[in-house]
Amino acid sequence: MYLNTLKIINFKNYEEQEMAFSDKINCFVGNNGAGKTNLLDAIYYLSFTKSYFNSIDQQNIRHGESFFAIHGTFHRNGNLPNQVSCIQKAGVKKQFRINQKDYDRISDHIGLFPCVMVSPYDRDLINEGSDIRRKFIDAVISQFDKQYLENLIHYNRLLEQRNGLLKLFAERRQADRGLLSLIDEQMMAPATNISDKRKAFLEGFAPIFRHYFEFISGGAEDVSIEYESQLTAGSYLAITEEAFARDQALRYSSAGIHKDDFIFNLAGYPVKKFGSQGQQKSFAVALKLAQFDFTRDLTGFKPILLFDDIFDKLDPGRVQQIIQLVDNDSFGQVFITDTDPERIKNTFEKVAINHRVFGIAEGKVDFKY
Repeated sequence: MYLNTLKIINFKNYEEQEMAFSDKINCFVGNNGAGKTNLLDAIYYLSFTKSYFNSIDQQNIRHGESFFAIHGTFHRNGNLPNQVSCIQKAGVKKQFRINQKDYDRISDHIGLFPCVMVSPYDRDLINEGSDIRRKFIDAVISQFDKQYLENLIHYNRLLEQRNGLLKLFAERRQADRGLLSLIDEQMMAPATNISDKRKAFLEGFAPIFRHYFEFISGGAEDVSIEYESQLTAGSYLAITEEAFARDQALRYSSAGIHKDDFIFNLAGYPVKKFGSQGQQKSFAVALKLAQFDFTRDLTGFKPILLFDDIFDKLDPGRVQQIIQLVDNDSFGQVFITDTDPERIKNTFEKVAINHRVFGIAEGKVDFKY
């Protein structure tokens, strides 16, 4: 699978650009702030229906304009090309289309054209709160498991209702435990399914992650991912019943799978506290490359790999190894951003592989070679 063409209009700092890509490696080269990462984000939009960096769609409209549009043409497994479009108008619901047809539900698009983003923000997976790690795991599973995505959407809608009731009870100074129990009973099935699938996913994902950590770090350090869930201590209904008084005081739901966490360990200790910056970078990149492998094996085709500022994360030797993996057909289409055109040139002088280089300056794209 690969992205053949991309056209963006009024997206972030771009007025209008159209590009045709290599089915192997594409490099965006330019100074910081030129718009290299925005091109990766446009590609990410066509896969996940949303931005990797800003969840508020309308804030991605170019300043002073009333809409943005992203159009891409994908080729997959020798089938006819698919045209995917995302259109966001100010004050209007986002439109998402495939082959000129609107989706009934945008979530139906997830998983059709998978991609993996490797970004400087991935350090947040290590250093920030549990919600970042849950979203990462949920995004990986959702790309190949539609039922999981449906359970997640259903659970989150019910969770929003439950939190709304807790706030209402506090305002009225009177709680209706029976009404809350009805919602809890509806949440039990999706919560249990989500927890079971997170656990099963991790059993298959962890060995792939360990392989890539060793590849990136150049060593065989002991790394692991531990799934931490309240549901291991009892059923969903039991833990919500136990948390009822606490939920009343807090005015929100303090128990459930929305509080799950994934603990990243190095030599038996949390990498967040005890890992060096280099080890944390290696951990984050290994997570994303494991995501690539896991998604490829389950979908049957290679996701698009987006490397934002790759040389900040990996030494030149590791970058060269990844380029060789692309040449060996381990990966499919890859997009890379960098600030140094000579570094990109030197990288590809060492390996003969189909690639294109684009110069980026102030929201303008210039095809180099």
